[in-house]
Amino acid sequence: MPEKCDSSNLPVVIGITGASGSIYALRLIEELTHREIPIHLVASSAGRQVIAHELPERSSNADEIFTNLPKSLVEVYKDKDFFAPFCSGSFSSRAVVIVPASMGTIGAIANGISSNSLHRAGDVALKERIPLITVPRETPLSTIHLQNLLTLSQSGAVILPPVTAFYQNPQSQDDQVNFIISRILDQLNIDNDLSPRWGMPQEHE
Repeated sequence: MPEKCDSSNLPVVIGITGASGSIYALRLIEELTHREIPIHLVASSAGRQVIAHELPERSSNADEIFTNLPKSLVEVYKDKDFFAPFCSGSFSSRAVVIVPASMGTIGAIANGISSNSLHRAGDVALKERIPLITVPRETPLSTIHLQNLLTLSQSGAVILPPVTAFYQNPQSQDDQVNFIISRILDQLNIDNDLSPRWGMPQEHE
């Protein structure tokens, strides 16, 4: 029998939409590159605008932020590039993470609509049974939103909204962001200690 592919050597596809919460995507990229895990990155045009708006301390231009990412590990693609490797079912990836995920993107993937390469990445993940992790950012949720999220969940996707817990007594925005990144890394089967875990001993100063 052929040997099973070692998914730990495969890239993670990260999609960034125009929903609020681009800091989650950049922190995830930092954690993955720190572990030398390759990334294929695609951001929608709205996602690039939100990055510049929400993270002006990093840059006023998302392209500049992407340019400064380690080129040996991160490949950046345009959202209209349907020749991107992850647009094909024959391409192997460890997982597809859409973070943050707008309700427009959730709706498109839930209904099999691929109007850009980010949508296509999610569509391919579902049909090829590649782990699809979505981090939806919207509140309150309409019935349509809930139906689309249910459709994705029933199709095998992980629905991981950035809901902050308080049992770890967060002291800063970084603590709150790290909690969500820790949960994403858990779904990727990547060991991490970014946030205290319930029932585990905690260090006290």
